[in-house]
Amino acid sequence: MTATAVLPAARPELLTLLGRTPLVRITAGLPEPHPGFWAKLEGLAAGGMKARAAVSMLMGARERGELRSGAPVVESTSGTLGIGLAFAGQALGHPVVLVGDSELEPSMRQLLRAHGVRLEIVDRPAPQGGWQAARLARLRELLAVLPGAYWPDQYNNPDNSAGYASLAAELAVELDHLDILVCSVGTGGHSAGIIGPLRRHWPALRLIGVDSTGSTIFGQPARPRLMRGLGSSIHPRNVAYDAFDEAHWVGPAEAVDSCRRLASGSFVSGGWSTGAAARVAAWAARVHPGAVVATVFPDGPHRYLGTVYDDDFTTAHGLDPSTAATRPVEIPHPYAAEATGWVRCTRVHDPLKAVPHAERNP
Repeated sequence: MTATAVLPAARPELLTLLGRTPLVRITAGLPEPHPGFWAKLEGLAAGGMKARAAVSMLMGARERGELRSGAPVVESTSGTLGIGLAFAGQALGHPVVLVGDSELEPSMRQLLRAHGVRLEIVDRPAPQGGWQAARLARLRELLAVLPGAYWPDQYNNPDNSAGYASLAAELAVELDHLDILVCSVGTGGHSAGIIGPLRRHWPALRLIGVDSTGSTIFGQPARPRLMRGLGSSIHPRNVAYDAFDEAHWVGPAEAVDSCRRLASGSFVSGGWSTGAAARVAAWAARVHPGAVVATVFPDGPHRYLGTVYDDDFTTAHGLDPSTAATRPVEIPHPYAAEATGWVRCTRVHDPLKAVPHAERNP
């Protein structure tokens, strides 16, 4: 089967479905009581949160002449951007070829294929760079054999971040004021895309980044990661390091506990990214009384029924939500200690730039 065989004609009317997601007040204990925070429910968007970025990247490439009419789009994904690209591909008339890995859930594989995506699966992580590096290696092989194929390169494409201008605009209209914004960080797209416009409204706005334990984004060593959707084994260039006031690394036990508490106490919930961001947003609301706190819930719960919400899965991976940390441990800089649970650091810098010797060798 060719990449062009499964895609119908462009359906630009789908673009009217982008954005305008609900904003809800979250007051459920996570796990301790807190004054509440606002959550933008991007998991309810057509094509998911990353449909905004996917449409932005493809339209930008078309305008620059990098993506020809009807040409295939090839990208690496752990799932969420894949759904967004499936949406953008149908709307703009491009076949989509995605490279996932063997940890991609069966339900997500089925959903992507149902949306007309050609899915390639790599079966082992690379020795350096893990699953992401393995997926990128396969992606480059595909680019060599698919004539005219375009690679958006979500990790380093400024159009990724630019796609979230609409999200920032919605938040600016929906909120009278905002003191603290909490964003999960994977490619760095949505945090970079919304903090600039929102700081033009509220110059004193603080940005807290939420990463996964085992992720190298903010300078920790790369380790195998159970959580999907946030964190990285590489250093995405979309991450706006200078914009962050602090970073938190959250472990899977904390994310599972938060997701389940959200589901039972606020009805709205999601997966790893949502649970991690909610945990930190509740903490921020609790330790900064009177501050208006908001976050983004990137996804919904359905993809995670066999993982986050499955007792057999959590038991098999040694995750006991009842032992999840209720507050972060603080470290002076990212190299002071390896984060194996919830950890906070108020010194944020780009790990690929020069780091003070004292931090590298404490």
